[in-house]
Amino acid sequence: MKHLTKPLLTTLIVGLFTSNAILASEAATPEHTFTTNVGLYSQYIYRGISQTNKKPALQGGIDYAHASGFYLGTWGSNISWISDATANTSSSLELDVYGGFKKTIGDVSYDAGVLYYKYPGSYSSSFVSADTTEIYGQAGWKWVTLKYSHSLTNLFGIDNSKNSYYLDLSGSIPINDQFSVNVHAGRQKYKGENNSIDNDQYSYTDYKVEGVMTFAKDWSTGVGYTKTNAGTAAYTNPQGTFLGDGMAYAFVKRAL
Repeated sequence: MKHLTKPLLTTLIVGLFTSNAILASEAATPEHTFTTNVGLYSQYIYRGISQTNKKPALQGGIDYAHASGFYLGTWGSNISWISDATANTSSSLELDVYGGFKKTIGDVSYDAGVLYYKYPGSYSSSFVSADTTEIYGQAGWKWVTLKYSHSLTNLFGIDNSKNSYYLDLSGSIPINDQFSVNVHAGRQKYKGENNSIDNDQYSYTDYKVEGVMTFAKDWSTGVGYTKTNAGTAAYTNPQGTFLGDGMAYAFVKRAL
């Protein structure tokens, strides 16, 4: 049997490792990716406001991502805030549909897209629809992101509130491979007026701190605390619950 010369042997070894690296890279970045997530929360809080009257929520979603950066997704949760606040209505679901384009280059990331909030249910003819469409843009550096969301419609059932916006500054600080701390500050600004009353009465600032621990495969759990400076008159429901109060919450979720 003929022995391989050193140059030829070296070439074969280098070629083998190079091929494996290319295959590994291709395997790590598939052209099409589908993921799902499901979570159980002690309550559903969005932008600092309880959506479930401080009661538990079951949430889940499905996402599609293309290697180019394009993505589509849908997400849902039980809610109660519409039925709690308005007589002759029945709405217990929020269903979101969104799509956009995002990329990460080194430590810098960006994301832009559109988000539609749908609240199916039974409503009186005089009810102002809570269905909302927002466009958004986000820029990030390492673990810090700044996001701006702008409403193209009335915002969450407040009449004449088109062009309202939400500004979100967030950070996800990795402590180790299993634990991270998330911090957030946001400003919800309502535009427009109704019957000469400024919709700014619904504007507020919210804050959040959250600890998340990953355990087992694809499972995570966490606890957090949120607080707002929202007006009590604007965000207290007929049951007497101030939905913008300081609130603690806990969750467990799985992503696949």
